[in-house]
Amino acid sequence: MNKKIVVITGSPRKNGNSFAMTEAFVKEVEAKGHSVTRFDAAMKNAGGCHACETCFKTGKACSFDDDFNTIAPAILEADAVVFTMPVYWYSIPAQIKGVIDKMFSFCVAGKEIAGKECALITCCEEDDMSVMDGVRIPIERSAALLKWKMVGEVLIPGVLNAGDIEKTDGCKQAADLADKF
Repeated sequence: MNKKIVVITGSPRKNGNSFAMTEAFVKEVEAKGHSVTRFDAAMKNAGGCHACETCFKTGKACSFDDDFNTIAPAILEADAVVFTMPVYWYSIPAQIKGVIDKMFSFCVAGKEIAGKECALITCCEEDDMSVMDGVRIPIERSAALLKWKMVGEVLIPGVLNAGDIEKTDGCKQAADLADKF
């Protein structure tokens, strides 16, 4: 069955390591016949949640009109959501955090989004795998809250400079993640 997959990236470096893994994943998942809608959060304007709890009351996901209102409908229609990002200062980059925080709107509005598949692609500078916990754990917990099934994670340590990913099997692991959908 062909699936609608939303890919949300969190890096501002278009030639960076997480982008390279994203490209490998997207290429492979499209080759398998799935459709991909991609949002590069760092190139969008999606601010943080204001906790006003007026989500979807104006017909839009967020009453504060920003680019999340173009991302939310795609998430609602998707069969799967894949988050890709580097680790920034032991956590989720601010460029994607606003999008993740505004997913609260689905809960506030009582939108039924359970049953989607979810995956994570991330990398970090240090060789210590636990450095990625600041990204991995929030994504896993968010998926659990939304009743999404985590189908896979690509966690690549030891990459900092653009192109370092080529010294690892990160792009291959990202491409192989396509088999999980």
